[in-house]
Amino acid sequence: MAASKPVEPQGSPGIPHWKLALAVGAPLLVGAGAVYLWRRHKAAKSDKQRRTPEGSASPVPSEGGSNNPQDAPQELSPIEKAQAAKNKGNKYFKASKYEQAIQCYTEAISLCPAHNKSDLSTFYQNRAAAHEQSQNWKEVVEDCTKAVELNPRYVKALFRRAKAHEKLDNKKECLEDVTAVCILEGFQNQQSMFLADKVLKLLGKEKAKDKYKNREPLMPSPQFIKSYFSSFTDDIISQPLQKGEKSDEDKDKEGEAAVVKEKSGYLKAKKYMEEENYDKIISECTKEVESEGKYMAEALLLRATFYLLIGNAAAAKPDLDQVISMEECNVKLRANALIKRGSMYMQQQQPVLSTQDFNMAADIDPQNADVYHHRGQLKILLDQVEEAVEDFDECIRLRPDSALAQAQKCFALYRKAYTGSNPIQIKEAMQGFEDVIIKFPKCAEGYALYAQALTDQQQFGKADEMYDKCIDLEPDNATTYVHKGLLQLQWKQDLEKGLDLISKAIEIDNKCDFAYETMGTIEVQRGNLDKAIEMFNKAINLAKSEMEMAHLYSLCDAAYAQTEVARKYGLKPPTL
Repeated sequence: MAASKPVEPQGSPGIPHWKLALAVGAPLLVGAGAVYLWRRHKAAKSDKQRRTPEGSASPVPSEGGSNNPQDAPQELSPIEKAQAAKNKGNKYFKASKYEQAIQCYTEAISLCPAHNKSDLSTFYQNRAAAHEQSQNWKEVVEDCTKAVELNPRYVKALFRRAKAHEKLDNKKECLEDVTAVCILEGFQNQQSMFLADKVLKLLGKEKAKDKYKNREPLMPSPQFIKSYFSSFTDDIISQPLQKGEKSDEDKDKEGEAAVVKEKSGYLKAKKYMEEENYDKIISECTKEVESEGKYMAEALLLRATFYLLIGNAAAAKPDLDQVISMEECNVKLRANALIKRGSMYMQQQQPVLSTQDFNMAADIDPQNADVYHHRGQLKILLDQVEEAVEDFDECIRLRPDSALAQAQKCFALYRKAYTGSNPIQIKEAMQGFEDVIIKFPKCAEGYALYAQALTDQQQFGKADEMYDKCIDLEPDNATTYVHKGLLQLQWKQDLEKGLDLISKAIEIDNKCDFAYETMGTIEVQRGNLDKAIEMFNKAINLAKSEMEMAHLYSLCDAAYAQTEVARKYGLKPPTL
């Protein structure tokens, strides 16, 4: 698929590369055709700093006090008495005597005049810190809330309350607090950013699980479906109807003798595919399956494929399982079913099962180029780049005319060189892209992947030319317009042109979830949070897997948290 939505390797350490941080205000950074939304920050406060109460801390006082007459205390003001009680509490805190510390902080709160808001907020925050050490989470929330009421931009109290909300499983409240913290700290502290990431992922998974289970299946755009099938070359079900397969009616028109006597649901489904009448395919395949017709295996595989395309993996799996178990059927059907089930497992973040299916496909049909092509893509996702290159090489050996495999091999080599910061290998990989587009000038994917590498190398003008080549070859491919729009933002900081191109993508394909997602992230950057939430919700309704939906819910929740933080505290991150 040309200019397809970029994917990141699984399991990479550190701040995630997915589009979380843009939704909580980090600067826009476009690279390798993707929107990378969180900068990596090395500056981070230690956990020890987070745990320490505010104020001086010296050894725990003895119970008796001093016997020196010169040390006799003079009459103290109320605030001085409060500060003395707080200091005594700090000493107990340092000695891990948290109950005594809580008593001292409580005394400080009772002694502190109401107009000393700054001091009073500190006393509440310190008592919350002692409650935290005793795992009194509700009391932590109560004390931090009082501290924040007195000092609305009190980072320590907000973050401590966020952690307590996490312990109490109050995800929404946790997210709002940690979002405020991230903005106040200027995204300079990894502790708060990791907590934001964690709670957003949990919220996203919870919402997606319920929504995906009850969602209305939605057929993707014709362009998406055609691009999907174009990634298979040994797929029987995606081939046009053969002469002997055509229906009686069609043969009469051609003046031929009728060969197929029976009413075949599968053959009707194939005809509907040629006509791009995709909505009728599942029902026709079901007729073939229920009648146990001649093309039962093909019908099961075609029905499963369209179940996958509309995002119904639960319905697709039994059909794929059945085809895989039919040892008497064409081996290419079984291999294709294994490839599709393996890809489904990868979408569900089950890489072990996915790898098993691809390996089984290679065992039963070792001359099937599709197996190596799609397994190579899996290896890239798993960040096993050398193995990916080996698979693409085998695919090319079996099908030397596979432009797609050659382009993706170049991208794998480029990723390896870029990750390893090897200038010589980067240069070789870039030359490889040049060779591919010369050898296969009609392969849009070659130009698209080259453009992503060129963007990485900040060769923006040439990357723009490559995207134009993609558009010339595939004017109906919406994702190319999205990538070109993102390029304008990084290259020329041309927001208007970038938005125009992404709007054009939506005009071409109103089912392009990537376009809505990207528009949403940009609207967050512009401070248009309501518009961003609208865009994310449109993308959610178009998500093709539960994992994609969870990611989109995370973005939407992050934008919503910003609206709440802005309303409560007047805090907004910098905008474009």
